[in-house]
Amino acid sequence: MSTMPSSASALLQAVAVAVVVAGCATSREAPEAYAWAPVRPPAVPGTGLPTRGQPGQVRPQPLPRSPHKRELPPTREPGLWAGDAPRASQEPQANPLPESAGSNRGPPAPVTAERRRSECEPIPVPHAGEDAPHNECADKFPPNRYPGNDVLVGGKRFDALQVGVRVLWEIKTHRFDTYTDFLRRQVIEDQVEELQEERAIAVACGYDFVVGVSSAAHKEALRRQDPTLKIVVTGCKR
Repeated sequence: MSTMPSSASALLQAVAVAVVVAGCATSREAPEAYAWAPVRPPAVPGTGLPTRGQPGQVRPQPLPRSPHKRELPPTREPGLWAGDAPRASQEPQANPLPESAGSNRGPPAPVTAERRRSECEPIPVPHAGEDAPHNECADKFPPNRYPGNDVLVGGKRFDALQVGVRVLWEIKTHRFDTYTDFLRRQVIEDQVEELQEERAIAVACGYDFVVGVSSAAHKEALRRQDPTLKIVVTGCKR
């Protein structure tokens, strides 16, 4: 009875040793088992190898494009069919229309003799400004054909149109004698430029042009700047 336990213990020890030895052998031999595993080739449609999708599913072939081509006129703006002709929006038109085509606005009308004649007709308009001494001098000295009014000729206001003759007047009632030398120079430069512009308009419309000033000093200063101006001393006071 005493020998049975010792035999069983020895048997269990033998089994445990056998299990450990077998596990070590398996761990050493495992890498060699997979070192020579074959590599699966890539799947090729139609070769019977499995492909993505349902079993037996065949991928449809794309439909061929139509040989017909849609001809579109060139345009400068990309639209729905711009992809059919990508260069159409960049290529200039063969025969571009002029900018004024299709619009109601045409070239400006030429300046004819009739149009010039209508612009040169004297139109009386109320005196500009509220300078009573100046307006009174313009009405009485030439004398003015239209008392109480300036005269619009060629788009420019003149102080008076002399009675009985085609003479336009510009009246200056400045107190020129009281000005400093610096102020005199500034006034003369500005007035000469203005008077030359008015004279050009008057002459273009067939009128003579005369300047009326209140003092001889004012007249001499203007004549030194432009000797061709026709200047008269009116003696009008302010």
